[in-house]
Amino acid sequence: MDRLDQAEALRRMEPPERADRLSRMPPEQARAAFEQLEAPLQEELLAHLRDAQVYRLMEDLDPDDRVRLLGRLPEPVSRAFIARLSPRERRFTHKLLAYPQETAGRIMTPEYLSLEPTLTAAAALERVRREGTEVETINALPVLGPGEQFAGLVMLSDLVMAEGDQVISDLVDVSVPTVRPETDQEQVARLIQVADLLALPVVSASGRLLGLITVDDAMDVLQWEQEEDIARTGAQEPLDRPYFATTLMGLTRARLLWLVLLALAGAVTVQVLNVFEPLLEQAVTLSLFIPLLIGVGGNSGAQSATTVIRAMATGEMNGGHKSQVMFRETRVGLLLGTAVALLAYLPVTLVFSSPLAITVALALVVICTGATFVGAGMPLLANRLGIDPAVVSAPVVTTVVDAGGLLLYFLIARVVMGL
Repeated sequence: MDRLDQAEALRRMEPPERADRLSRMPPEQARAAFEQLEAPLQEELLAHLRDAQVYRLMEDLDPDDRVRLLGRLPEPVSRAFIARLSPRERRFTHKLLAYPQETAGRIMTPEYLSLEPTLTAAAALERVRREGTEVETINALPVLGPGEQFAGLVMLSDLVMAEGDQVISDLVDVSVPTVRPETDQEQVARLIQVADLLALPVVSASGRLLGLITVDDAMDVLQWEQEEDIARTGAQEPLDRPYFATTLMGLTRARLLWLVLLALAGAVTVQVLNVFEPLLEQAVTLSLFIPLLIGVGGNSGAQSATTVIRAMATGEMNGGHKSQVMFRETRVGLLLGTAVALLAYLPVTLVFSSPLAITVALALVVICTGATFVGAGMPLLANRLGIDPAVVSAPVVTTVVDAGGLLLYFLIARVVMGL
């Protein structure tokens, strides 16, 4: 059974059984399976393992994985674990903990195998065979000049295919992008994805190599960010552990706050209906089209918000595109509203009356246009204010558009139908 199967089997077990299973594995298998688990499950496992097993796991973890786990533990517990590490691993751990959370410095590995520009390919391969098991990755090998100045990367595949007497300076890729340790981890992950890198060097202001961020760590970041955005798009907090490992209370807590907030916001819609109650009493047929109008408005606003949030998340849209996006989405809303209005006008005229049909058609055009404007604008505004754009997601936009749409509908009805 490979590490992925082992980890999946552990996820399905209760905590005591999970700890017992892990403690029976050979050390290398236990470490590999443990690394595949989500941080909350790792934290839970530590509480059920014997001290000796915990310290062994902590020692064997890659520095970036260890730091991620330590960041979830109470500070006194983290200090106790760090104190038991070997001097080398303790030094690496302190180095990464010095950087802020969710930055490149926190997810890089300071354990790498470096090469000198004057080394031959044959000598470099011999070094890889001799020392490769001590580092996290050998797929991309940094080339360092005097003072550990970063000079580029050599891919292991290029090294294997090179002639034995070729020097590293002939094989090195000097065009590899680099980042500073303070760079946001999501930006780093996007860069690795876009540039199709196996590893991304992290360098100091002076160009000295500090560590490497591997592609698997970047994919972990993207997966978490994606899960977080999907959860918030659905108006709930992201789960920090697998679905079946989350308790019913945990699932409830993740959704309850947003549900309460949306219910309170929905009270505005109720108030709009209350204010225009006399208007509804004069023309009861107006109420028949409320579901249609708020449905079309809410959905068009949600579509616009989702499109903009996706473009922002993939890096397709930057700060200079704000006005272009707003203008573009507003025109899309106008076209959508016009199309739906044309479809609705004739049936409403035939069944009810022409004034009512004009009211509904105009309301559809205005509501769709306004909804897409709001749907596009709210994520951009949230980003400007430093708020996660996914927070102002489809349910939030829909709630805002419902109240605004009804207000516009009743105002148009008052003008067109003379009520």
